Amino acid sequence: MDRNAFAILCDLLKTRGGLLDDGNVTIEEQVATFVNILAHHNKNRSIQVRFYRSGETISRYVHRVLRALLRLEDVLFVKPTPVPDDCTDSRWRWFKGCLGALDGTYIEVTVPESDKPRYRTRKGHIATNVLGACTRDLKFVYVLSGWEGSATDSRVLRDAVTRHNGLKVPFGNYYLADAGYTNGQGFLAPYRGTRYHLQEWADFDRAPRNHEEYFNMKHSQARNIIERCFGLLKKRWAILRSPSFYPIRFQGRMIIACALLHNFIRMYMDVDPEEYTPVTLADLPIGEDVPNELESIDVVEGSDEWSQWRDDLASEMFDAWR
Repeated sequence: MDRNAFAILCDLLKTRGGLLDDGNVTIEEQVATFVNILAHHNKNRSIQVRFYRSGETISRYVHRVLRALLRLEDVLFVKPTPVPDDCTDSRWRWFKGCLGALDGTYIEVTVPESDKPRYRTRKGHIATNVLGACTRDLKFVYVLSGWEGSATDSRVLRDAVTRHNGLKVPFGNYYLADAGYTNGQGFLAPYRGTRYHLQEWADFDRAPRNHEEYFNMKHSQARNIIERCFGLLKKRWAILRSPSFYPIRFQGRMIIACALLHNFIRMYMDVDPEEYTPVTLADLPIGEDVPNELESIDVVEGSDEWSQWRDDLASEMFDAWR
């Protein structure tokens, strides 16, 4: 981030996050130490040399900055705006009422030997399954970390929507999700057993042959934003690209902190310096608060009504394309 954004971040952590300058280490140094660890995955010993501080001092202030940053979730996690009826964006105009896209990603972690079986993914990596939901402009709406790598995406999503401060999906709106999730109210998934991923549509000779294939193609083009969002997140913060040796609970909180800082940079910098660089992994501009009394979806399950709505939408899209 540039110097102006860094100064705003320090002020925000002070005024809204409760971060204090105790006379020993300035707020600017505290934040610089913390961001340095996230961005470069520097170990405590390296930070000691760079900032001329003891290991205990660095650890203490890293924890303080993390606590202050997590207090800013209501400020930095954006409130999604549904796709309007008059949308002209070719990727989104068919998905009226859509809030964005969601998916899960694996982030490698270090856990005690006894916990490794629970955190082992299908590919044998020791990782946590992180759920993320984002808006059309690549800002995170919600991030849930801490689930074991062996947990399925659907199980993590069910936990997210049932939490008191979890993922809120008002009735009448929905997120785009991949085939690993149930196609049910609030979560629009593609047709299973049908071509879906963007690389499968790269050949112009392979045009959609029916309404299911066309729907999957348009769904994939729109839902790709969450893949890009996770790619930017991991490219920006080196601590997410390899396991760290913090306690697992602390590692989970660091993942959320990375997502909050990702949003902050996209809010307060005219150009995100990472957005247009190659991604090797596949005023405060936030929306209006959702009223507390607005009823939200609190269960993830399939329904014939929702499947029929998807079929009608897919047929309408395919007929218009033809």
